Amino acid sequence: MDTKRTVLITGAAGFLGSHLCDRFVKEGFSVIGMDNFITGDKKNISHLANHTNFSFIEHDVTEYIKIDGELDYILHFASPASPIDYLKIPIQTLKVGSLGTHNLLGLAKAKNARILIASTSEVYGDPLVHPQPEDYYGNVNAIGPRGVYDEAKRFQESLTMAYHRFHGLEVRIVRIFNTYGPRMRLNDGRVIPAFMGQVLRGEDLTVFGDGLQTRSFCYVDDQIDGIYKLLFSDYSFPVNIGNPTETTILEFSKEIIKLANSNQKIVFRPLPVDDPLQRKPDIALAKKLLNWTPKISQKEGMKITFNYFKNLSIEQLHRKNHKDFSSYNKR
Repeated sequence: MDTKRTVLITGAAGFLGSHLCDRFVKEGFSVIGMDNFITGDKKNISHLANHTNFSFIEHDVTEYIKIDGELDYILHFASPASPIDYLKIPIQTLKVGSLGTHNLLGLAKAKNARILIASTSEVYGDPLVHPQPEDYYGNVNAIGPRGVYDEAKRFQESLTMAYHRFHGLEVRIVRIFNTYGPRMRLNDGRVIPAFMGQVLRGEDLTVFGDGLQTRSFCYVDDQIDGIYKLLFSDYSFPVNIGNPTETTILEFSKEIIKLANSNQKIVFRPLPVDDPLQRKPDIALAKKLLNWTPKISQKEGMKITFNYFKNLSIEQLHRKNHKDFSSYNKR
């Protein structure tokens, strides 16, 4: 790298955002992290506080964004990403996908920067095509409870492509499938931290529906590597990044019990509204375009993640969802 390039990462204190900060600092970039901590955690980036290649701005991206100096790249990862969060702050979720994305696309245009937008497998909804390729339009309930997240991301993709086609902006779009690893919030409602938290607290594991719905879990280091490669590719349309190894939720709950060497029971609860019955990425495009495939096995990734949660304090382990969204819901 001839000169140090500058990258802005929104949602920097979140799960994926903080790992992206680590990767770009490691690669020698000047990294500007941005977050308003609505769902992010300062501890996720505390180890970067005194790093010469890292600076931080506390800011809500739905408000006007001002960055001094040159900016080469933007990675927009600001958004609630778990149902327990976006169902409690539905309007903020829609705003960050619409107003926030608009602000960042405008900033990218002003700075002549390339921008990568974090989309999601949720744009496919409860898919009628399996596995899900990028050219599948999806089966989404726009007015259902999950629609606030699904449609925020779908609009985000549409707005990004409009800027690309109308303004010639350099854009990249990653459709992220279920990702896990250290720094996930233990009680954020997603299946892996939920199961691991329950087993570590000695509780029964809660499986929704009959447990035969499927998910495909990608370890965070593989996900970050795919995103990094996509940013520096020459492709402007959406690309799936995820692990195509498919597991039923019931099988997965049993794996967690085995991993913890425990004897907890599995209890069943009604399936939430619009919860997808199957989820598996078609990653043929990522293989061809990026020469990317996940490398870390589920067994290895789960062990690392379980040990991370096991080493949390007793207070963290027993804390329920620790985010207070009351002030945001007045906006």
